[in-house]
Amino acid sequence: MKRILIPIAMTALAFPVFAQAPTAPMRMAVIDVQRVLNTSIAGKAAQDKLKKMQADKLAQAQKLQDQIKELDNEINTKKLSLSEDKLTDLQKQLSDKQLALQRFGQDADRDMNDARDKALMDLENQIKPVIDQIGKEMGLAIIFNKFESGLVYASDAIDITDLVIKRFNATTNPPSAPAASKKQ
Repeated sequence: MKRILIPIAMTALAFPVFAQAPTAPMRMAVIDVQRVLNTSIAGKAAQDKLKKMQADKLAQAQKLQDQIKELDNEINTKKLSLSEDKLTDLQKQLSDKQLALQRFGQDADRDMNDARDKALMDLENQIKPVIDQIGKEMGLAIIFNKFESGLVYASDAIDITDLVIKRFNATTNPPSAPAASKKQ
């Protein structure tokens, strides 16, 4: 009998806790962070900066590859007429340049990854206050990252991405900039 009364008593005591649900409905929204990064002014600027950095790295790598190709051609065309010492020296130079290209590639990859991570962190630090402000203004309890939260479906009615982009652009683009473009 005691075994039955204890679970019943625990259930009766716990019932008031469950009955005290919040009176206001829990409002939630979703945001497509990737779209914010791809379409916002600051996001596009960061992408352009990264693309320029990548183009610079590719140009440097191309110079190294051209030097390697030139050295390889010199070895192949002159190997019969060169002394053994000169040929060995050219082959060592070729090997050194190939190794330098390999190291440059590794360093460039690391530099690009570091720059991308820093740019994303900077953007996140700029976007977060905008999202927080919108969440408070709209009385939202939860805002999910639409595609990275494990969310399978969300109605477009709760998607606040466009509002976040608009507000984020307003905070990163001073009001005087549009007026300057109108004068042109």
